[in-house]
Amino acid sequence: MSAAQLGLIASNFLMWGGFFAVIPLVTVHFSGSVAGGGLGWSAASVGAVLGLRQLTQQGLTVFGGAWADRWGPKPLILLGCALRTLGFAWMGFSDSWAELLAAAVLAGVGGGLFDAPKSAAITQVTPPQHRTRMFSLTSLSGNAGMVMGPLIGAALLGLGFRTAALSAAAVYLLAGAVMAVTLPHLRPQRLAASSLDGLRLAATDTRFRRFTLVLIGYFILSTQINVAVTLKAIALAGNGATGPLYGLSAGLAVLLQYPLLRLVERFVPVRSALVAAVLLVGAALGLMSVAATFPQLLVCVALYSLGTMIVYPTQQTLTARFAPPERVGSYFGFSAISLGVGGAVGSVLGGALVDGGAALGFPALPWLTLALIGVVTALGLRWALRGLPARDGAAA
Repeated sequence: MSAAQLGLIASNFLMWGGFFAVIPLVTVHFSGSVAGGGLGWSAASVGAVLGLRQLTQQGLTVFGGAWADRWGPKPLILLGCALRTLGFAWMGFSDSWAELLAAAVLAGVGGGLFDAPKSAAITQVTPPQHRTRMFSLTSLSGNAGMVMGPLIGAALLGLGFRTAALSAAAVYLLAGAVMAVTLPHLRPQRLAASSLDGLRLAATDTRFRRFTLVLIGYFILSTQINVAVTLKAIALAGNGATGPLYGLSAGLAVLLQYPLLRLVERFVPVRSALVAAVLLVGAALGLMSVAATFPQLLVCVALYSLGTMIVYPTQQTLTARFAPPERVGSYFGFSAISLGVGGAVGSVLGGALVDGGAALGFPALPWLTLALIGVVTALGLRWALRGLPARDGAAA
């Protein structure tokens, strides 16, 4: 494995760890009770800040990929890490809603600059036949960061939110330093006449556009771990259920994602693996309709996690396969539309379905609806991926 690949894996761990060390604490610190050490802001105001940060990041990711095609991914990744460092540090000193919003948006801009370029860099430094494995290792490192980040953040909160925010900022500074040392400047194969040319190409690529739009259905499902699944876990086991819930999901990914992907690589074509994984995610959500106890719910969550840990590397691999070599960043940027739209729709839809099921006296409503979305999405992916050629010896 090259130094660039190792650096990308290590920096991804640091980025996810730094993110989850501070973002969950924003709600705790700013909307927590004054008696408990919080600032007592309304949950809605803090939620608006976090939502605008997400919207900023996903919106800018589309352009971040196109800029990577023009200038190479490294400058974008380094600038993104620097801006996120400043944004997280600023959060630690924010004492008004406007300040917190500005800091969060700055952190979102940073994420929008490094997200797609990071995927483009992985594609450029990894031979096609090893890309699924590399994306799997990168995802594994991110899940490890998701496990470690909240634990470190909770420990640092005892020293004050400012300390936690500054520590998370320092982690992004370190991630940027790792990238500066290990990642070569990957110059574009040819200089685009305009940063938007690649986005136009991706948007007019009929098969890739279908693929991206169909994947919105999957991201509606994947966001339910934070919405409908969390609400059901709390209903079954109280507020303390969230720790085991997220711990199981991230822990399984750390332990199983890489060996599972190696097994899938040997016996299942990438397209078929993606379709099957989306079906598994939908089926796991459907089974939650009959989960009457918290342990039963955790079994469903385990199945759900097995599906999601296959989807990410296969989806990234197929995105790279769609893209012309000189437009990889633009294609990864355009693909962020599915996450942005699906995540936003899923957050609203999940809560609405839970409320609607309760109002109708039909608690299975959200789970059966989500299972149906899983089936429709899997069929849509089979349609969208028809005829996609294998390249450079990669399995189709």
